[in-house]
Amino acid sequence: MVCVGFVALLCIVGGTIWLVDRTARFSEALQSARQQSGDLTRILSLAQDAETGQRGYLLAGADSYLTPYREATSSLPKAIDDLERNIGSDAAQHRRFDELASVLTKKLAELENTVNLARTGRRDEAVDVLKTDKGRELMERLRAIISDMSADADVRVTGLLDDQRGAIAFMKQLAIVGALVVAAVGAVVFWMVVAYTRQLDRTQFEIQKLNSSLEQRVEERTADLARANEEIQRFAYIVTHDLRAPLVNIMGFTSELDASLETIRGYVDAPEQAAIVPAEVRNAALEDLPEAIGFIRSSTRKMDGLINAILRLSREGRRELKPERIALDALLRSIADSIQHQVVEAGGEIAIDGRAAPIVTDRLAVEQVFGNLLDNAVKFRRLDTPLDIRIRLQERGPRVTVTIEDNGRGIASQDFERVFDLFRRAGPQDRPGEGMGLAYVRSTVRNIGGEIQLKSELGRGTTFVVALPRVMRTASGVSQ
Repeated sequence: MVCVGFVALLCIVGGTIWLVDRTARFSEALQSARQQSGDLTRILSLAQDAETGQRGYLLAGADSYLTPYREATSSLPKAIDDLERNIGSDAAQHRRFDELASVLTKKLAELENTVNLARTGRRDEAVDVLKTDKGRELMERLRAIISDMSADADVRVTGLLDDQRGAIAFMKQLAIVGALVVAAVGAVVFWMVVAYTRQLDRTQFEIQKLNSSLEQRVEERTADLARANEEIQRFAYIVTHDLRAPLVNIMGFTSELDASLETIRGYVDAPEQAAIVPAEVRNAALEDLPEAIGFIRSSTRKMDGLINAILRLSREGRRELKPERIALDALLRSIADSIQHQVVEAGGEIAIDGRAAPIVTDRLAVEQVFGNLLDNAVKFRRLDTPLDIRIRLQERGPRVTVTIEDNGRGIASQDFERVFDLFRRAGPQDRPGEGMGLAYVRSTVRNIGGEIQLKSELGRGTTFVVALPRVMRTASGVSQ
């Protein structure tokens, strides 16, 4: 409806502009037609004055009668030029004008001839020329042409007036229709606004009712999530604790088996038993059983490392965060100093660029996050290239961004998400670890309200971008 009203207003405005333009063009045309009539009347009057002066001079012979003649003949050229200019592009009037100019030229030539004859003493000859009625015929023809041109100008004026009256009547009707449409649209829009306002009031009332219970529901959901998280952590702790007991037994019995195997090996390997003990028994005692016990020990050590990592992750998840004011650049410098000897041994360097205002967050969590990332940079370096680690700090609105860039092995693009999963590792498995480091880093960063991004190219290096809030917010969104 608003669009309809807008279109109606556009029509009214467009019609008004059209009428104003048409009126301007009508005024110009009307003025031109009226000026044509005036020019024609003036030309006829000047021609008559010139003829009157000629005849008076011929009859009386006094030079005083030539004054009207001279004034008329000197003014006629300008009057002719004005008429031609005011005719404009009217082809019919231009044809009549050409005839008018030709007749007027002949008339003026006839007048000039008789006047010159009289002035040279040949007055009788001048009168004879006058008696031929040639001058009278030219004058009558001049009057007829001027009459036709004046009539045509009057017809044009009448037509312009009729057109203007029609345009005004059309504009009046357009304004009335447009006003009715605008009024109708205004009434409908007013009704729609009233209906929408009532609906908005009802919606606001319902929103207020929902908001009244929203805080309580959020608290309930938060409490449920906290309980679920606590239960998961407790479950992880219990499971790892229960797994440790049989694992300890396995490790103990493995030691017992190893001790017993030493006794068996001493017996089997004795020179006096060489002829008695079968070869397959000797191979089992000296090769197969030690290899099997070695596999058991390796597996139990790996299992023990995984259990310890899960316990550590469970304890950190249950740890209460303690926000404090931290100078991030100083903290990063301290962590970098702690691994400086490893970087030097790798023939490389570590540099920190940029500064940032202090932030409020959990110191231990931040130390563990950046400690893990820098340890990974050292651990997964390329042995054929000096290690280069760059740390940059930047302030970006409500966050502080820490970028850690190295020139190490790099990570394949298909493994970007994999490396953040528990117990998942990418690339050659030639470095010790349980696949928990980056999973712990991302969990900790999110827990203190931050974000971590990974950019890497295989064989070129890896970049971690950690964005931390200036004031710590937990993963649940509640300020500590």
